[in-house]
Amino acid sequence: MTNAIDSTSFIQLAANDWVPNNPQLPVILYRQVFTPDKSAVSTAQQLFEKNGWPAQWVNGVYPYHHYHSNAHEVLAFAGGEALLMLGGPDGQQVMVRAGDVVLLPAGTGHCNIRSSEDFTVVGAYPPEQQFDLCRGAPTREMLEAIANAPFPHSDPVFGEDGPLIERWVNI
Repeated sequence: MTNAIDSTSFIQLAANDWVPNNPQLPVILYRQVFTPDKSAVSTAQQLFEKNGWPAQWVNGVYPYHHYHSNAHEVLAFAGGEALLMLGGPDGQQVMVRAGDVVLLPAGTGHCNIRSSEDFTVVGAYPPEQQFDLCRGAPTREMLEAIANAPFPHSDPVFGEDGPLIERWVNI
């Protein structure tokens, strides 16, 4: 693992169009966490498992705007690259590459604008969080779920330390 903590950035997103985003917690973008090679999927899965975020799927990012109202989501990019839109329509475009990881707090809109053919993603959620798939304006109950999504007990990349613990705890 490279020194990803030095190349970590934070993106605070306000509500945008029908996408609520998370009014309290920033997106955390970790750059070049692991070496993208033929074992990158396994490496990402093991990293998440070691840090208490059970890996749940390997696929891509949907090509339409969506968010999860009841779960925080972490995505490890195991292959290829993609231009993602974070925050809903007219949100912030972010280029991600194999080896990067992004942590999306509950409510954060995301969409794949374009990606390479080999774009591969490992997705995980904190224990006992089951994600929903939201493609419309949130109800009052959904906004409450976003605000009350259980706080993860560990950073998906660094475990007991790291940017999630430093930035999300102090909010």
